[in-house]
Amino acid sequence: MINLQGKAPKILVIGDLMIDHYLWGTCNRISPEAPVQVINVQRESSVLGGAGNVINNLHALGAQVGVMSVVGDCEICDELKALLNDIKVNTNHLITQKNRITSKKSRIIASQQQVVRYDRESTDEISQESQTQLLNSFKNLVANYDTILLSDYGKGVLTFELTQSLITIANENGKKVLIDPKGLDYSKYQGAYLLTPNKKEASESLATNINDDASLAYVIKKLKIDYDLKVSLITLSEQGVAIYDDELRVHPTKAREVFDVTGAGDTVLASLGFSLACGYGIDDAVKFANLAAGVVVGKIGSATATLNEIIEYESSLNKSSSDAHIKTHDEITILSAELRSKGKKIIFTNGCFDLLHAGHVRYLETAKSFGDVLILGLNSDQSVTTLKGANRPIHTQSDRAYILAALEAVDYVVIFNEDTPYHLIKAIQPHILVKGGDYAGKEVVGQDIVEELKLVQFVNGKSTTKTIEKIQQGK
Repeated sequence: MINLQGKAPKILVIGDLMIDHYLWGTCNRISPEAPVQVINVQRESSVLGGAGNVINNLHALGAQVGVMSVVGDCEICDELKALLNDIKVNTNHLITQKNRITSKKSRIIASQQQVVRYDRESTDEISQESQTQLLNSFKNLVANYDTILLSDYGKGVLTFELTQSLITIANENGKKVLIDPKGLDYSKYQGAYLLTPNKKEASESLATNINDDASLAYVIKKLKIDYDLKVSLITLSEQGVAIYDDELRVHPTKAREVFDVTGAGDTVLASLGFSLACGYGIDDAVKFANLAAGVVVGKIGSATATLNEIIEYESSLNKSSSDAHIKTHDEITILSAELRSKGKKIIFTNGCFDLLHAGHVRYLETAKSFGDVLILGLNSDQSVTTLKGANRPIHTQSDRAYILAALEAVDYVVIFNEDTPYHLIKAIQPHILVKGGDYAGKEVVGQDIVEELKLVQFVNGKSTTKTIEKIQQGK
């Protein structure tokens, strides 16, 4: 997979903001009043939906996100702004229009299944005054962003006139505009960099069924020509994503389990915009979007995918190398916080691991058995030399890290330069610290940070020093 770690592009999202509201419960009986299920609601939650879900996805990926839209003067709008503020997204460029109701979709969920949905919203086009205000703000902001995403849910924000003006201004400033389209008439999106219709939407827009390779080729080429797109793209559900610029190709999707496709289109738009803003080509961007979509359809409700989840997901599909499990100090700090938030028990151990042998492997397998995720702090070459002498290490830190990352018991490897891993342990905040049995009765670095210290006995007769001695003796 392309390496997007550490990237923080600036992306502006414009479109129909809404709230996805969920009532979670169980159902054990049918109402005596009518033949309907009785749901015992146990909890409720609200998340950003529509263009807000695109924003949520971008935030999860680590982008710097800006938002522009028109909202109502209602309680739902206050709730919406609070959700945006929670993820540090500035709401100064949200224009309030009187007598408008911000969209809120409420879903009742029982036994992980949607039972019913009810909506509160305004769907008429925003006023000319609101369009003018939004456009004037856009002219002042467009130069500050890498990519522009338009999320059209047909709720009246992205009118024909406004959409065309936004595209024109963005193109004049050399900014790619990616659009999740709505409706049958795509003429208002003319001149965009790309659209992200699904197979059904693309078919309906041109009144042509896509039922084989020939019809797919016809529709995707015609979309590009008719609407002057730089790239023509159609999402094909489980078949993947089709792209056409100067040739047609299809990148397959791989999803382990599909629980809910709610918001998957938002994830595709966000992940495409994110990777393109990072400077990657369209094919790599689509591969990345496929992986992101594979993560979110395995969750319930409008979901997001973080970079670490995408890396882990790709690894589970057996497509990642050991390199993907070698992390920097900053990367492991972020990843550890994410793992803890998911309730994962983190184990940490450290060492030189020069000339890996069976004793090392058994030690690491035992360490992993104490929790869910094993993070290994690896002494750098400089650190090993300080501890072991001028003739060590035998293997370089990059070779040692790669070999260790390939072990099934080891989830992540982090190289550190200090004499002790104290600062690394403090950054990771593991639940369990594992050291060798020779530390019995001794003070262990980092013991004050963790919840528990575990000591593991070494395998008798197995050590790097003895291995080196045998080699030197020619045995």
